Amino acid sequence: MPMPRWWGHVNKRVFNPRAIAGGKWPVLTHVGRISGATYHTPLDAYPVDGGYLFVLVYGSRSDWAQNVLTADGARLRVDGREVELAAPRLVGEDEAFQALPDEVARPPRLLRITEFLRMDLVTG
Repeated sequence: MPMPRWWGHVNKRVFNPRAIAGGKWPVLTHVGRISGATYHTPLDAYPVDGGYLFVLVYGSRSDWAQNVLTADGARLRVDGREVELAAPRLVGEDEAFQALPDEVARPPRLLRITEFLRMDLVTG
């Protein structure tokens, strides 16, 4: 896991509510796989061909990633609109970096991030 789990707990309780309230970050709405509760998680969401790519800063075992994988989708509020996403799948660095536009900065190697989550836009 690239980032320590304790930092994720700090983010979840301190920084995430502020980021959501600020309205500038993309926010992923997902359902808890155990609780069934609705959660809102601010994330970097990168548009890619046919969907979005998310950097798994805390790895694929993070709560939000597991929730999305279990539910087989989520909603994303980005640029003032909400889009439906489906078919979540874990992808590696090679596929992620190939999908990302060149102008998008890659995660620093120091963070050892090797997992990404890709989802498709639901159309129609």
